[in-house]
Amino acid sequence: MQIIADVGGIPGKDCRGFCKYCYFRKVKGNDPLGCRYCSPGKVGCEKCTTGVRETKNEFIPPFMVVNSVQNSLMMGNYLENDLKVNISGGGDVSCYPYLQEVTSALNQWNLPIHLGYTSGKGIDNSKTAEDLMSQGVNEVTFTVFSTDPGLRKEWVGDPNPEEALKALKLFCESCEVHAASVIVPGVNDGEKLFETCSKLEEWGAKAFILMRFANFRNQGLILGNEPILEGVEPHSLNQFEELVRRVNDEFNLRVTGTPLCDPENDTPFAISKDKNKEYLDILSEIKSEATILTSKTAAPFIEKIIRNIGADDFVNVVAVDQDIGCLITQQDLENLDLKELKETVIFPGRAFVHNKMAEKVLTRDGVDRIVMRGPEKLSVDGEMSGTLTKEQVLKKELIAFEDLIEYINFFGVRKNK
Repeated sequence: MQIIADVGGIPGKDCRGFCKYCYFRKVKGNDPLGCRYCSPGKVGCEKCTTGVRETKNEFIPPFMVVNSVQNSLMMGNYLENDLKVNISGGGDVSCYPYLQEVTSALNQWNLPIHLGYTSGKGIDNSKTAEDLMSQGVNEVTFTVFSTDPGLRKEWVGDPNPEEALKALKLFCESCEVHAASVIVPGVNDGEKLFETCSKLEEWGAKAFILMRFANFRNQGLILGNEPILEGVEPHSLNQFEELVRRVNDEFNLRVTGTPLCDPENDTPFAISKDKNKEYLDILSEIKSEATILTSKTAAPFIEKIIRNIGADDFVNVVAVDQDIGCLITQQDLENLDLKELKETVIFPGRAFVHNKMAEKVLTRDGVDRIVMRGPEKLSVDGEMSGTLTKEQVLKKELIAFEDLIEYINFFGVRKNK
């Protein structure tokens, strides 16, 4: 269990400048997207306006960060042997000017500290890694991009790439390191990727998360900022999955990918795999008709699960032109062919769409449909699945699908077999 120590920070400002591939680059506009947190009668709230853009989360004073953790400790019912403090923020944690002040203060409670996502751009001297570890840091999530200093300098904007990589090596030797890389075709894939993996393996990193570079709106750039890089075509979903599996086969690292895949835990949608088919017997029977709206990534998996539980006569799955379900917007719904939809439609719980606008858009053909927000997640992504066991993944998915079935049976049109 983790307590979050949020240090704040704004992408591009509090990280020594944007990385070339950063999905916060070129963000435009302030119009709200709409989301599950909006009030019923108004499109827009902090979450789907400034929150999604992370434009107002300045660095937080250290005493406030420490007090927040202390309050969480006092209010919560935690088991000390299963508790960790995760220092994270919107900028680069290594660029937080009071980082060692905070780690030193947190160390008084003798709790292990996880240094959340950092590219290491704030590390000018590798000794910083030793200081942080002496103050309780024993886990680090480090966006390495490449172990080639030249590539880091050019693409990450790291002013001292050699020192940052030395610090990463020190972390690997003494901490649990989860390395991460956004994979840009022709830049840090191919031989360069395998060189990075070899170094991480040699240094002692525990895990490596591969993240597909997104360059277009239907890959998740929903803030008017496509393309991030002119002329760059990201890996297709199939290409990226093959790359993740190849790296997993070649190296002694816990390898996962996002949006695909975790070769060890079979995510996303482990319960869609034939070897796990028996677990589907746990699920309730589907007795009503409905349409499940989802992403291009998730649709084939969900279709297979629905087919395997014998409910394909009741439920159809419709994919919008968006790779990530929680980044589906009103625009994606507007582009749908409504003839594919049944009288009850369930869309992803975390989608950036206002409930009333989803209903308005999906009934504009005159059909009086019930439009519902479904469960937050039906599976887990590569960042989470790498920290879970196979059994934990299956349990989470089965609970999520049971919730989805309850939605279908309650709100859907009843049908006799």
